[in-house]
Amino acid sequence: MVKGFVFGKFLPFHKGHEAMMRFALRHCDFLTVLVCASDKETISGELRKDWIEKTFPVPKNVEVRVLDYKEDELPNSSVSSKEISRIWATVFKNLFPDYSLLVTSEQYGYYLAEYMNIQHLPFDLPKTLVPVSATSVRNELLANWQFVPDAVRRDLVNKVVILGTESTGKTTLTEKLAAYFNCNKVMEAGRDLIPDSNDFSINDLHLVAREHARRIDEAADGSSPLVIIDTDIHITKSYCRFSFEQDLEVPAAVYHSNQAQLYLYLKNDVEYFQDGTRLSREERDRLDSFHRQVLREANINLVEITGNWEERFQLAVAQVKKLITLQYIYA
Repeated sequence: MVKGFVFGKFLPFHKGHEAMMRFALRHCDFLTVLVCASDKETISGELRKDWIEKTFPVPKNVEVRVLDYKEDELPNSSVSSKEISRIWATVFKNLFPDYSLLVTSEQYGYYLAEYMNIQHLPFDLPKTLVPVSATSVRNELLANWQFVPDAVRRDLVNKVVILGTESTGKTTLTEKLAAYFNCNKVMEAGRDLIPDSNDFSINDLHLVAREHARRIDEAADGSSPLVIIDTDIHITKSYCRFSFEQDLEVPAAVYHSNQAQLYLYLKNDVEYFQDGTRLSREERDRLDSFHRQVLREANINLVEITGNWEERFQLAVAQVKKLITLQYIYA
Protein backbone atom coordinates (compact mmCIF):
# COMPACT_ATOMS: atom_id res chain seq x y z
CA MET A 1 0.00 0.00 0.00
CA VAL A 2 1.45 3.33 -1.09
CA LYS A 3 0.77 6.12 1.39
CA GLY A 4 1.48 9.66 0.30
CA PHE A 5 1.09 13.17 1.64
CA VAL A 6 0.88 16.76 0.48
CA PHE A 7 1.24 19.78 2.72
CA GLY A 8 0.82 23.53 2.65
CA LYS A 9 -0.77 26.55 4.22
CA PHE A 10 -3.67 26.55 1.72
CA LEU A 11 -4.17 30.20 2.54
CA PRO A 12 -6.47 30.18 0.75
CA PHE A 13 -7.07 26.76 -0.77
CA HIS A 14 -7.33 27.14 -4.56
CA LYS A 15 -7.83 25.04 -7.69
CA GLY A 16 -4.09 24.58 -8.17
CA HIS A 17 -3.97 22.86 -4.78
CA GLU A 18 -6.98 20.77 -5.76
CA ALA A 19 -5.33 19.68 -9.01
CA MET A 20 -2.15 18.70 -7.15
CA MET A 21 -4.16 16.57 -4.72
CA ARG A 22 -6.02 14.81 -7.53
CA PHE A 23 -2.66 14.12 -9.19
CA ALA A 24 -1.34 12.69 -5.92
CA LEU A 25 -4.37 10.40 -5.59
CA ARG A 26 -3.51 8.81 -8.94
CA HIS A 27 -0.14 7.75 -7.55
CA CYS A 28 -0.97 6.46 -4.07
CA ASP A 29 -3.51 4.29 -2.31
CA PHE A 30 -4.00 6.67 0.62
CA LEU A 31 -3.38 10.41 0.77
CA THR A 32 -2.99 12.72 3.75
CA VAL A 33 -3.33 16.46 3.28
CA LEU A 34 -1.51 18.37 6.02
CA VAL A 35 -2.67 21.93 6.69
CA CYS A 36 0.21 23.85 8.28
CA ALA A 37 -1.32 26.70 10.31
CA SER A 38 0.97 29.11 12.10
CA ASP A 39 0.28 31.38 15.05
CA LYS A 40 0.67 34.43 12.75
CA GLU A 41 -2.39 33.64 10.62
CA THR A 42 -5.96 34.70 11.40
CA ILE A 43 -7.77 32.09 9.28
CA SER A 44 -7.85 28.93 11.35
CA GLY A 45 -6.39 25.64 10.23
CA GLU A 46 -9.76 24.04 10.94
CA LEU A 47 -11.50 26.29 8.41
CA ARG A 48 -8.88 25.44 5.79
CA LYS A 49 -9.34 21.75 6.64
CA ASP A 50 -13.07 22.20 6.11
CA TRP A 51 -12.49 23.73 2.65
CA ILE A 52 -10.48 20.70 1.55
CA GLU A 53 -12.87 18.15 3.03
CA LYS A 54 -15.81 19.78 1.26
CA THR A 55 -13.89 19.61 -2.02
CA PHE A 56 -13.12 15.89 -1.49
CA PRO A 57 -16.33 14.75 0.22
CA VAL A 58 -16.55 11.12 -0.98
CA PRO A 59 -13.13 9.39 -1.17
CA LYS A 60 -12.31 7.23 1.86
CA ASN A 61 -8.64 7.25 0.90
CA VAL A 62 -8.15 10.93 1.75
CA GLU A 63 -7.68 12.42 5.20
CA VAL A 64 -6.99 16.02 6.18
CA ARG A 65 -4.97 16.90 9.26
CA VAL A 66 -4.04 20.23 10.82
CA LEU A 67 -0.57 21.02 12.16
CA ASP A 68 -0.68 24.09 14.41
CA TYR A 69 2.79 25.51 14.93
CA LYS A 70 4.66 28.63 16.03
CA GLU A 71 6.70 30.49 13.45
CA ASP A 72 9.49 31.21 15.93
CA GLU A 73 9.95 27.43 16.28
CA LEU A 74 9.44 26.30 12.68
CA PRO A 75 10.68 28.66 9.93
CA ASN A 76 8.68 29.70 6.88
CA SER A 77 10.12 30.56 3.52
CA SER A 78 8.86 30.86 -0.06
CA VAL A 79 12.43 30.14 -1.22
CA SER A 80 13.60 26.53 -1.57
CA SER A 81 16.09 26.10 1.24
CA LYS A 82 17.90 22.89 2.13
CA GLU A 83 18.32 23.98 5.75
CA ILE A 84 14.63 24.80 6.21
CA SER A 85 13.69 21.60 4.38
CA ARG A 86 15.87 19.59 6.77
CA ILE A 87 14.02 21.04 9.77
CA TRP A 88 10.57 20.34 8.32
CA ALA A 89 11.64 16.88 7.15
CA THR A 90 12.16 15.92 10.79
CA VAL A 91 8.61 17.05 11.61
CA PHE A 92 7.13 15.20 8.65
CA LYS A 93 9.09 12.02 9.42
CA ASN A 94 7.53 11.96 12.89
CA LEU A 95 4.05 12.57 11.47
CA PHE A 96 4.34 10.11 8.56
CA PRO A 97 6.78 7.38 9.59
CA ASP A 98 5.38 4.77 7.17
CA TYR A 99 4.70 7.02 4.17
CA SER A 100 6.70 6.54 0.99
CA LEU A 101 5.52 9.39 -1.27
CA LEU A 102 5.53 13.19 -1.16
CA VAL A 103 3.85 15.32 -3.84
CA THR A 104 4.58 19.05 -4.13
CA SER A 105 4.64 21.82 -6.71
CA GLU A 106 7.88 23.24 -5.34
CA GLN A 107 11.59 22.61 -5.76
CA TYR A 108 11.97 22.06 -2.02
CA GLY A 109 9.96 18.86 -2.39
CA TYR A 110 13.12 17.17 -3.67
CA TYR A 111 15.07 18.30 -0.59
CA LEU A 112 12.36 17.09 1.80
CA ALA A 113 12.06 13.71 0.13
CA GLU A 114 15.82 13.25 0.21
CA TYR A 115 16.00 13.96 3.94
CA MET A 116 13.02 11.66 4.56
CA ASN A 117 14.36 8.96 2.23
CA ILE A 118 11.07 8.74 0.33
CA GLN A 119 9.95 9.40 -3.25
CA HIS A 120 9.03 12.87 -4.46
CA LEU A 121 6.63 13.39 -7.36
CA PRO A 122 6.57 16.96 -8.68
CA PHE A 123 3.32 18.40 -9.98
CA ASP A 124 3.36 21.34 -12.40
CA LEU A 125 6.45 23.08 -11.00
CA PRO A 126 6.18 25.97 -13.52
CA LYS A 127 2.49 26.48 -12.54
CA THR A 128 1.27 26.33 -16.13
CA LEU A 129 -1.60 23.84 -15.78
CA VAL A 130 -3.40 25.97 -13.18
CA PRO A 131 -1.71 29.39 -13.33
CA VAL A 132 -2.43 30.61 -9.81
CA SER A 133 -0.85 30.85 -6.38
CA ALA A 134 -2.25 31.60 -2.94
CA THR A 135 -0.30 34.87 -2.98
CA SER A 136 -1.93 35.97 -6.23
CA VAL A 137 -5.38 35.11 -4.84
CA ARG A 138 -4.70 37.17 -1.72
CA ASN A 139 -3.28 40.11 -3.66
CA GLU A 140 -5.82 40.15 -6.50
CA LEU A 141 -8.93 38.36 -5.32
CA LEU A 142 -11.20 39.74 -8.05
CA ALA A 143 -8.85 38.77 -10.88
CA ASN A 144 -8.31 35.26 -9.52
CA TRP A 145 -11.83 34.42 -8.32
CA GLN A 146 -12.13 31.78 -11.06
CA PHE A 147 -9.43 29.75 -9.30
CA VAL A 148 -11.24 29.71 -5.93
CA PRO A 149 -13.21 26.47 -5.34
CA ASP A 150 -16.89 26.64 -4.47
CA ALA A 151 -16.19 25.31 -0.96
CA VAL A 152 -14.01 28.35 -0.24
CA ARG A 153 -15.89 31.16 -1.93
CA ARG A 154 -18.50 32.05 0.69
CA ASP A 155 -15.80 32.38 3.34
CA LEU A 156 -13.78 34.82 1.23
CA VAL A 157 -16.66 37.09 0.18
CA ASN A 158 -16.05 40.63 1.40
CA LYS A 159 -19.00 42.81 2.35
CA VAL A 160 -18.76 46.60 2.15
CA VAL A 161 -21.55 48.63 3.74
CA ILE A 162 -22.32 52.21 2.72
CA LEU A 163 -23.78 54.15 5.64
CA GLY A 164 -24.92 57.67 6.35
CA THR A 165 -27.97 59.79 6.96
CA GLU A 166 -30.46 60.67 4.23
CA SER A 167 -29.38 62.40 1.02
CA THR A 168 -25.66 61.72 1.33
CA GLY A 169 -25.34 59.63 -1.84
CA LYS A 170 -25.45 56.08 -0.43
CA THR A 171 -27.49 54.59 -3.27
CA THR A 172 -25.48 56.31 -5.99
CA LEU A 173 -22.16 55.28 -4.44
CA THR A 174 -23.34 51.68 -4.03
CA GLU A 175 -24.26 51.49 -7.71
CA LYS A 176 -21.02 53.16 -8.87
CA LEU A 177 -18.81 50.89 -6.75
CA ALA A 178 -20.63 47.75 -7.90
CA ALA A 179 -20.17 48.83 -11.52
CA TYR A 180 -16.51 49.75 -11.00
CA PHE A 181 -15.63 46.42 -9.36
CA ASN A 182 -18.13 44.40 -11.43
CA CYS A 183 -19.48 42.80 -8.28
CA ASN A 184 -22.76 42.06 -6.52
CA LYS A 185 -24.76 44.79 -4.81
CA VAL A 186 -27.61 45.03 -2.32
CA MET A 187 -29.91 48.01 -2.57
CA GLU A 188 -31.64 49.44 0.50
CA ALA A 189 -34.77 47.44 1.35
CA GLY A 190 -36.17 50.39 3.27
CA ARG A 191 -36.61 52.50 0.14
CA ASP A 192 -38.78 49.75 -1.35
CA LEU A 193 -40.81 48.91 1.75
CA ILE A 194 -41.04 52.42 3.25
CA PRO A 195 -41.56 54.93 0.43
CA ASP A 196 -41.84 57.91 2.81
CA SER A 197 -39.38 58.49 5.66
CA ASN A 198 -42.08 60.40 7.51
CA ASP A 199 -44.65 57.59 7.54
CA PHE A 200 -43.88 54.08 8.84
CA SER A 201 -44.37 51.79 11.83
CA ILE A 202 -42.12 49.60 13.98
CA ASN A 203 -43.56 46.59 12.18
CA ASP A 204 -42.37 48.13 8.92
CA LEU A 205 -38.85 48.31 10.36
CA HIS A 206 -38.97 44.62 11.27
CA LEU A 207 -39.98 43.84 7.69
CA VAL A 208 -37.11 45.97 6.40
CA ALA A 209 -34.59 44.24 8.69
CA ARG A 210 -35.62 40.75 7.55
CA GLU A 211 -35.83 41.63 3.86
CA HIS A 212 -32.48 43.42 3.83
CA ALA A 213 -30.80 40.44 5.52
CA ARG A 214 -32.35 38.12 2.93
CA ARG A 215 -31.00 40.27 0.10
CA ILE A 216 -27.51 40.28 1.63
CA ASP A 217 -27.49 36.48 1.97
CA GLU A 218 -28.62 36.14 -1.63
CA ALA A 219 -25.89 38.47 -2.90
CA ALA A 220 -23.16 36.81 -0.81
CA ASP A 221 -23.64 33.48 -2.59
CA GLY A 222 -20.04 33.24 -3.77
CA SER A 223 -20.70 34.28 -7.37
CA SER A 224 -18.65 37.42 -6.66
CA PRO A 225 -15.88 37.99 -4.11
CA LEU A 226 -17.30 41.39 -3.24
CA VAL A 227 -20.73 42.70 -2.21
CA ILE A 228 -21.51 46.41 -1.91
CA ILE A 229 -24.43 47.01 0.46
CA ASP A 230 -26.56 50.15 0.69
CA THR A 231 -27.32 50.62 4.43
CA ASP A 232 -27.47 47.95 7.14
CA ILE A 233 -29.27 46.85 10.29
CA HIS A 234 -27.68 49.55 12.46
CA ILE A 235 -29.39 52.24 10.43
CA THR A 236 -32.72 50.43 10.73
CA LYS A 237 -32.25 50.33 14.51
CA SER A 238 -31.33 54.01 14.48
CA TYR A 239 -34.56 54.92 12.68
CA CYS A 240 -36.49 53.05 15.36
CA ARG A 241 -34.79 54.94 18.16
CA PHE A 242 -35.10 58.23 16.27
CA SER A 243 -38.79 57.84 15.44
CA PHE A 244 -40.20 55.76 18.32
CA GLU A 245 -37.70 56.31 21.15
CA GLN A 246 -37.17 52.58 21.63
CA ASP A 247 -34.74 49.90 20.50
CA LEU A 248 -35.57 47.48 17.72
CA GLU A 249 -35.20 43.84 18.81
CA VAL A 250 -33.42 41.99 16.03
CA PRO A 251 -32.77 38.22 15.68
CA ALA A 252 -29.15 37.08 15.84
CA ALA A 253 -29.40 35.66 12.32
CA VAL A 254 -30.17 39.13 10.94
CA TYR A 255 -27.08 40.55 12.66
CA HIS A 256 -24.98 37.71 11.26
CA SER A 257 -26.13 38.41 7.71
CA ASN A 258 -25.30 42.11 8.11
CA GLN A 259 -21.76 41.60 9.39
CA ALA A 260 -19.27 43.24 7.03
CA GLN A 261 -15.54 43.73 6.65
CA LEU A 262 -15.69 47.44 5.76
CA TYR A 263 -18.08 50.22 6.80
CA LEU A 264 -17.95 53.48 4.86
CA TYR A 265 -19.82 56.37 6.48
CA LEU A 266 -20.79 59.28 4.23
CA LYS A 267 -20.54 62.62 5.96
CA ASN A 268 -23.53 64.96 5.52
CA ASP A 269 -21.45 67.73 3.96
CA VAL A 270 -22.86 67.61 0.43
CA GLU A 271 -25.79 69.43 -1.13
CA TYR A 272 -29.09 68.28 0.38
CA PHE A 273 -31.72 67.04 -2.07
CA GLN A 274 -35.36 66.90 -0.95
CA ASP A 275 -37.51 64.67 -3.19
CA GLY A 276 -40.67 65.05 -1.11
CA THR A 277 -40.28 61.72 0.72
CA ARG A 278 -37.29 62.57 2.88
CA LEU A 279 -36.93 64.18 6.28
CA SER A 280 -36.39 67.91 6.49
CA ARG A 281 -32.77 68.98 6.38
CA GLU A 282 -32.77 69.73 10.10
CA GLU A 283 -34.24 66.32 10.95
CA ARG A 284 -31.86 64.65 8.49
CA ASP A 285 -28.90 66.14 10.34
CA ARG A 286 -30.35 65.14 13.71
CA LEU A 287 -30.78 61.59 12.39
CA ASP A 288 -27.07 61.59 11.55
CA SER A 289 -26.22 61.86 15.25
CA PHE A 290 -28.55 58.94 16.03
CA HIS A 291 -26.86 56.80 13.38
CA ARG A 292 -23.42 57.55 14.78
CA GLN A 293 -24.51 56.78 18.33
CA VAL A 294 -25.99 53.39 17.39
CA LEU A 295 -22.83 52.51 15.46
CA ARG A 296 -20.61 53.54 18.38
CA GLU A 297 -22.63 51.33 20.73
CA ALA A 298 -22.15 48.42 18.34
CA ASN A 299 -18.37 49.09 18.19
CA ILE A 300 -18.46 49.44 14.41
CA ASN A 301 -15.18 50.74 13.01
CA LEU A 302 -16.16 53.41 10.48
CA VAL A 303 -14.16 54.92 7.65
CA GLU A 304 -15.56 58.40 7.08
CA ILE A 305 -15.99 59.49 3.48
CA THR A 306 -16.19 63.20 2.77
CA GLY A 307 -15.64 65.73 -0.02
CA ASN A 308 -17.49 66.27 -3.28
CA TRP A 309 -19.14 63.42 -5.19
CA GLU A 310 -16.04 62.46 -7.18
CA GLU A 311 -13.78 62.71 -4.15
CA ARG A 312 -16.13 60.41 -2.25
CA PHE A 313 -16.04 57.86 -5.03
CA GLN A 314 -12.25 57.86 -5.24
CA LEU A 315 -11.87 57.56 -1.46
CA ALA A 316 -14.32 54.66 -1.41
CA VAL A 317 -12.56 52.88 -4.28
CA ALA A 318 -9.23 53.15 -2.44
CA GLN A 319 -10.72 51.67 0.73
CA VAL A 320 -12.32 48.75 -1.13
CA LYS A 321 -9.09 48.00 -3.01
CA LYS A 322 -7.26 47.89 0.29
CA LEU A 323 -9.83 45.47 1.67
CA ILE A 324 -9.81 42.97 -1.18
CA THR A 325 -6.13 42.21 -0.90
CA LEU A 326 -6.45 39.39 1.58
CA GLN A 327 -3.29 40.23 3.51
CA TYR A 328 -5.50 40.62 6.59
CA ILE A 329 -5.35 36.85 6.97
CA TYR A 330 -2.01 37.37 8.65
CA ALA A 331 -1.91 38.68 12.21
